[in-house]
Amino acid sequence: MKTTKSGAAHTDHPGTQRAFARAKTLVAAYGALSAGVLITVVILAVTDHTVTPFMWGRSGGVLASAAVTYWLTVLASRGARWAYLRVRIISIIMPFAIIAIDVIPGTLPVWFIMLQAACALAIAAAAFVANGSQLRAAFPKSR
Repeated sequence: MKTTKSGAAHTDHPGTQRAFARAKTLVAAYGALSAGVLITVVILAVTDHTVTPFMWGRSGGVLASAAVTYWLTVLASRGARWAYLRVRIISIIMPFAIIAIDVIPGTLPVWFIMLQAACALAIAAAAFVANGSQLRAAFPKSR
């Protein structure tokens, strides 16, 4: 059994590992979609299309959050309760943060919003897995 300083984590159960595999796949999809957004911005920039600094920062920031979330998911799958708690929080907050900022009128083109919405859907799906009963049971609250 894998343990953490704050109590026993039960991450060696096959059902728990399947849930973590699903979560990692969804977070990886979030990362791949985020990379796609950034690559699109790069291609547009090098072909002399209009790309704003906000689009650069936004696409880079979302990709960075995907990388951090994946790293945390891997650590959580190995029994790190602190990482699991962060994955739960990030996976809930990011879809709202992505959509809330992207729908500010006139800030971003529709294509950018649609690509970012796909990213939000992937991390939202990961939130359902990360906050599901199988993974919550793997990290009982310490007393």
